[in-house]
Amino acid sequence: MFSGRKKKPERPVWSHKTEEGFLERFLKGETDEDALAAMQAAAPQPAPARAEAAEQAPAAEGKAELPATDELPTADELKERIIAALRQIYDPEIPVNIYDLGLVYDVTVSDEGDVKVTMTLTTPHCPVAESMPYEVEARLLGVEGVRDVEVHLVWDPPWDMSRMSDEARLELGLL
Repeated sequence: MFSGRKKKPERPVWSHKTEEGFLERFLKGETDEDALAAMQAAAPQPAPARAEAAEQAPAAEGKAELPATDELPTADELKERIIAALRQIYDPEIPVNIYDLGLVYDVTVSDEGDVKVTMTLTTPHCPVAESMPYEVEARLLGVEGVRDVEVHLVWDPPWDMSRMSDEARLELGLL
């Protein structure tokens, strides 16, 4: 018997661990399976050894070629690169990067290029609570020499304004 009501469409399954653009896909009604398939198709393939890569692909226009040595950056050099990358990520509500804002509590880098970041947000109710760790991970995976990234989002100790750098305070007019 026809009741006159339309059947509700199935609610899409959604997870913040898909990939960039997850909100757009969620709003279109795509499921995690769709997102996973898209993410796997777009995933970078393992890079060939440095010597093989130099033979297979010519240097890109405008980019400096890597030195011929197989030396990886030291953990200290890599940490500097990582901090520079973290300074390119901005809190969407405050015009200051997350590193100078004091949201990054610790960055640990192994000699193999594994990175662990311990960070927080200004509040647990921050609108980017689900996406910010993913953005940090994605940005740091793009740093040359980084093999793996682990982002730990913590709430203790809670963030307060005393964690901000002087540059951040100056930018916000607090000095």
